[in-house]
Amino acid sequence: MKKKKGICYSGIGGQAVLEGVMMKNKDNYAVAVRKPNNEIEVEVDTYHSIMHGSKVKEWPFIRGVFNFIDSLVLGMKSLNYSATFFEEEDDMENDTKADKVWANIFKGKAEKVFTVITTILSFVLAIGIFFILPMLLSSLFHKFVRNEALEAVIEGLIRIIIFLLYVVLISLMKDIRRVYQYHGAEHKCINCIESGKELTVHNVMRSSRLHRRCGTSFLLFVVIISIVLFFFIRTDSMYMKIIYRLVLIPVIASISYEIIRLAGNYDNNFTRIISLPGMLLQKLTTREPDRKMIEVAIVAVEAVFDWKQYIEEMNMTQSVPSQDVTTEDVETEDVQTEETSEEVAEEVSDKEVNNIDSESEETETKDEEN
Repeated sequence: MKKKKGICYSGIGGQAVLEGVMMKNKDNYAVAVRKPNNEIEVEVDTYHSIMHGSKVKEWPFIRGVFNFIDSLVLGMKSLNYSATFFEEEDDMENDTKADKVWANIFKGKAEKVFTVITTILSFVLAIGIFFILPMLLSSLFHKFVRNEALEAVIEGLIRIIIFLLYVVLISLMKDIRRVYQYHGAEHKCINCIESGKELTVHNVMRSSRLHRRCGTSFLLFVVIISIVLFFFIRTDSMYMKIIYRLVLIPVIASISYEIIRLAGNYDNNFTRIISLPGMLLQKLTTREPDRKMIEVAIVAVEAVFDWKQYIEEMNMTQSVPSQDVTTEDVETEDVQTEETSEEVAEEVSDKEVNNIDSESEETETKDEEN
């Protein structure tokens, strides 16, 4: 456990998956999924980084690239695992010849190969949409805008608009909204632990769903840093523009990682200011979860993290005896990772929690009727 200027860094992180949550602590990770029969299935495994054991992975402005790649690979692997619980029972009967050939070629490694290929394709698609497309669209203004600096600004604005539209549009999908709820459950669990509260459904529901170290904030930093770098690197050649954007992706990812790491480990006016845009954006990429979602997230945490020992060490470090959570505590304590401003912080009252549960039950009832 690290304690840096008011923030107790637990070292755990995670990701929302289909009807579940993945939590990672060091080299261990767990994926907990609520199956269609309402049972919670959890898989615990070990994931070694592509640079496992190498000190290079610890170098500032280098580690960000490898951590980004690891996040993509593990995230896709966890997502594919969660999807297996919702395949149709007759899925095997509907397998195409291509599916059978794929399985015969790769045999036991078919899933791993599929995960790698899917990750690469997702990465390429993301580069095309968020890096190349804005450049091509901004070039349409070249005849009307002779100022290169202004053209760079236009490209940056287009990139931000595309990013925000993407976040908003996918949030309209029913399945994505549920993923966003599990995303909120993941954040709430981490915030609950790092604020020194016992990991119970009651405490988690009243924790914040926003977190400084969120991947959403990282992606926003990527967009902003890319705008700054591309503003100063200019060329008239369209091919060179594409090459520059591809070559600078690792640099952008590294800088963004260091910024989000700084914001997540320190609490001061500077980190609060730089964290604010990402925290606001998380209001779109997270939703308030219901109690069943919280239960799934707690199972994932407890599978890889001893939160009781963590809280005990936190209390010893701060020389404060362990306290039982009361209603007064809920009303007066701020979540450590969300001290950006009172406008950003969201305290969920008992009435609101009940409303969330009621709405969830109504939704589930309608889904069953449909």
